[in-house]
Amino acid sequence: MPKKLPLFTKKLIIWYLHNKRDLPWRGKNDPYFIWLSEIILQQTRVAQGLPYYLKFTKAFPTIKDLAMATEAEVLKLWQGLGYYSRARNLHHTAKYIHSELNGRFPPDFKGLLKLKGVGDYTASAIASICYNEPTAVVDGNVYRVLSRVLGIDLPINSSSGIRVFKELAQLYLDPEQPGTYNQAIMEFGARYCVPKNPECGTCIFKEECVAFNTNSVSELPVKLKKAAVRKRHFNYLVILSEDDKTILNQRTKKGIWQQLYEFPLIETSEELAIESLLSHRDFQSFSKKFEIASVTLYNEQPVVHKLSHQHLITKFWIVETNTIACDGTPISSIKEYAVPVLIENFISDFPAI
Repeated sequence: MPKKLPLFTKKLIIWYLHNKRDLPWRGKNDPYFIWLSEIILQQTRVAQGLPYYLKFTKAFPTIKDLAMATEAEVLKLWQGLGYYSRARNLHHTAKYIHSELNGRFPPDFKGLLKLKGVGDYTASAIASICYNEPTAVVDGNVYRVLSRVLGIDLPINSSSGIRVFKELAQLYLDPEQPGTYNQAIMEFGARYCVPKNPECGTCIFKEECVAFNTNSVSELPVKLKKAAVRKRHFNYLVILSEDDKTILNQRTKKGIWQQLYEFPLIETSEELAIESLLSHRDFQSFSKKFEIASVTLYNEQPVVHKLSHQHLITKFWIVETNTIACDGTPISSIKEYAVPVLIENFISDFPAI
């Protein structure tokens, strides 16, 4: 006998069926497209992620196409979306599924969870939407909706909070149509029960919403404070030679922007003036490789590039030289390289490139 659905679940599904957005991965049960959309939309709003989804599905219409691509091609398409480990995991998993699983995704939650880059949320989304497996998704949208409607002040980033919200999400899940329910609660959180200034006056849950009726919407969900933001000072040396070459280095160490390209970098503990830069040991070592004609600062005001746990305070130094050795990069081809958005913005604005 089917379980009796809570009123919350019924109202949410009815709202969704009448108000859902027409998105290109909706109505599909091919796990490749659902997986691709979920990986792209991690840490990303739909409006920002949708163009990337369209680019990826056009370039790689099947998982075999994605598996056969080079990492450089994948990173280039991903450029500007951030959190580049997602792109590397995406490519790794595509190759694994193509070569080890005969191009087929694992058919259940437990199998999906073993894929690199796939966590509880993504595995639940794919399993429920593609295989009708009754496993609930829990993401920022779900935390927000449930904490407000039910009035739960457990920190969502604590071990007890994570456990309780997972249990609640599973409790309210419709086992007959789990994919529809999961998409409904994510859609509602993304469009209605938003972090700031939610539309409570016209909300379908305003009568039963504890947060609305106790004037505590802005206080929920509760989240433990993060560690202090780290500040890093980046000094990029933009080499320009008379024969129209520059230098790009690939970041191979683990950390931000792994495998992406950038100009030669000198990282310091504080902001540098030109005198300090020229006397810096790394610049001195670098200058021995070239006959430097001039060094000028491109941006008087440092560019502050904000990442989740760090701020990169960045200066671009234009270094003119006569020639660059054979490993130089032609300026005409620089836009072909996958670079961080910080470098991409500079390249777009700098007239000499």
